[in-house]
Amino acid sequence: MSKSEKVTKTSGSDRVNRSYLDKSRRREYTILIPDMLPIHFKLIMAIYKKYGYNMELLQTSTRNVIDEGLKNVHNDTCYPALLVVGQFMDALKSGKYDLDHTALLISQTGGGCRASNYIHLLRKALSETYPQIPVLSLNFSGLEKNASIDVTPSIALKLIYAVLYGDMLMLLYNQCKPYEVNKGETDRLLARWQHRLGKLFETRNRYMHTKSIYRAILKDFSAIERTKEKKPKVGIVGEIYVKYSPLANNHLNEFLLEEGCEPNVPGLLDFVLYCASDSVNDGLLYDKKDKDYFLFGIGYDILYKFQKQQIRIIKECSDFQPPHDFEHLRKCADKYMNQGVKMGEGWLITAEMAALAETGTKNIICTQPFGCLPNHIVAKGMSRRIKEAYPDANIVAIDYDPGATKVNQENRIKLMLANAVIE
Repeated sequence: MSKSEKVTKTSGSDRVNRSYLDKSRRREYTILIPDMLPIHFKLIMAIYKKYGYNMELLQTSTRNVIDEGLKNVHNDTCYPALLVVGQFMDALKSGKYDLDHTALLISQTGGGCRASNYIHLLRKALSETYPQIPVLSLNFSGLEKNASIDVTPSIALKLIYAVLYGDMLMLLYNQCKPYEVNKGETDRLLARWQHRLGKLFETRNRYMHTKSIYRAILKDFSAIERTKEKKPKVGIVGEIYVKYSPLANNHLNEFLLEEGCEPNVPGLLDFVLYCASDSVNDGLLYDKKDKDYFLFGIGYDILYKFQKQQIRIIKECSDFQPPHDFEHLRKCADKYMNQGVKMGEGWLITAEMAALAETGTKNIICTQPFGCLPNHIVAKGMSRRIKEAYPDANIVAIDYDPGATKVNQENRIKLMLANAVIE
């Protein structure tokens, strides 16, 4: 193809125009990506820049994003889908982009969550007004073969390291920012390391020297002058998009910092390990030990070794609290439910709540997006069980939907903080 190819597919009475990106012309396009994990996504953008993809992270969070989502998807659609589609449509209507040289990128999990179908909702929203806009998919499930972004073995390896370094930066940022003596120092250091890691990903293999890179990161963050003040630690769990995305949770991390708290947000690697372990569990539960069972088993073992290395180095080189060991999370889950409960974030949310309460983060916010039934069952539905096991656990479920106001959400969080446990 010498240009973006437009394909029309008909389903019932719906006509959906699809445009596919001619990857040989990718350098001519600006590829917009939704804001979920700002720290991690900036590293991912740096990786793809080397391969000719010019990406831009959308960080708009105005009411107009929600309104655009309501206009373009059914109001029974889950809140994350509404926000993702709304943020894209808001950007395209802003006048900032050359619409003949703009593409959109969205991820797909390939699991039972409706997130795998966002791409179809997005294409339908684009069909009438912006049929020339290509939509790319980032997935590891073999979906959208004609529209998937390049994920070569080299890129996939770098993406794994981006998750590791992103988790490290997010963890250290949240443990330094509430206590910094010199305001803004933590943000400046975070920006420096994001830039430095981006440059390392341009090299052949220097980004793989995790031991030395972890130690350098820990040394820099340990040098930040911090107060000895004790502040309440607040864990954030829930559906993956609303848990991490500032747009979806109304900048929850920033709000907690402003309220004098230390946010504790589980890393993205836990979700990656959760997905890999689910595939292994399926093989055991349904006696289906096929190729995927063995491949995901190998992948899980490798990723888990990466996590154990990170935990070990954090403990050896600093006084920062490391992330939870994933095998310990699995044991926490086993106290409350079977690991076959895997729709959405499944047993992982329950395990995260239990692990947080067990390790001193007794104040926990469950982010509950509209339309995510599995999340309500394994988060809000299990909070009573967690409180029975940890009587001083201070857990609140916050609903995020188009009709929920930021004021009401923050007032509920403030009520929870009024009874915050400090350890």
